[in-house]
Amino acid sequence: MVHPTAVISEKASIGNDVLIGPYCVIGDNVTIGDRCELKSHVVIDGITEIGEDNAFFAFSAIGQQTQDLKYKGDPTYLKIGDRNTFRENVTIHRSTVTETPTTIGDDNNFLAYSHVAHDCVVGNHCIFSNNATIGGHVIVEDYVIISGLSGVHQFCRLGAHSLIGGCTKIVQDVAPFVIVDGSPAAVRSINQVGLQRRGFTDQDIAYLRRAYKRLFLKKNTNIAVSLAELKIADSANNEHVKHLIEFLDAAERGVIR
Repeated sequence: MVHPTAVISEKASIGNDVLIGPYCVIGDNVTIGDRCELKSHVVIDGITEIGEDNAFFAFSAIGQQTQDLKYKGDPTYLKIGDRNTFRENVTIHRSTVTETPTTIGDDNNFLAYSHVAHDCVVGNHCIFSNNATIGGHVIVEDYVIISGLSGVHQFCRLGAHSLIGGCTKIVQDVAPFVIVDGSPAAVRSINQVGLQRRGFTDQDIAYLRRAYKRLFLKKNTNIAVSLAELKIADSANNEHVKHLIEFLDAAERGVIR
């Protein structure tokens, strides 16, 4: 099911039941899995590996060369999982270096004009709203929502189940399970509604609320001190609080409070 105006390299690998609409362009080193759909005017290039059941809307540009000025022309990669949606004018760039491919997981939704830069890792079930942008080497864990017109600085990490408010500027790590909003960004609350929707138990949420109060409401206390207190609290044995502790322990750019 290929429209006659589409331009597809003979070297590209196309799966079964793939729909390729008008004026799409697919490069030499592209692999597209079964049941994907390219609506129209989609460009997929570079060494790009795409899983199954992905949808690409008009004018999305996938696997283009990194914009990083350090790029030396080495072979670099983009890997995309299954069941993702890329709306109009979305741009996903392949990596700057061979060793760290840009990676997109499963079941993500990238709304119009959103951008994923070189060497980023995006997990599963994330939503990038219109014009949401992440710089190079950003790590986005599972179930993160980035609202419209928000930007994330290079090398930052966005923790699982976090919610970034609209027009927010992110220059440090965002802890898991919280809502961050504003410019400069600040933690506003725990993402309680999101956690409830995803099946977190009342006990899980209670433990996370205690951790949130200890870490983010005492802004006159060094976060390292609050984190040390959290590690010996009764809630520290909860699996989600453990993830929060591990995330904060690994922070290199600091954490938004």
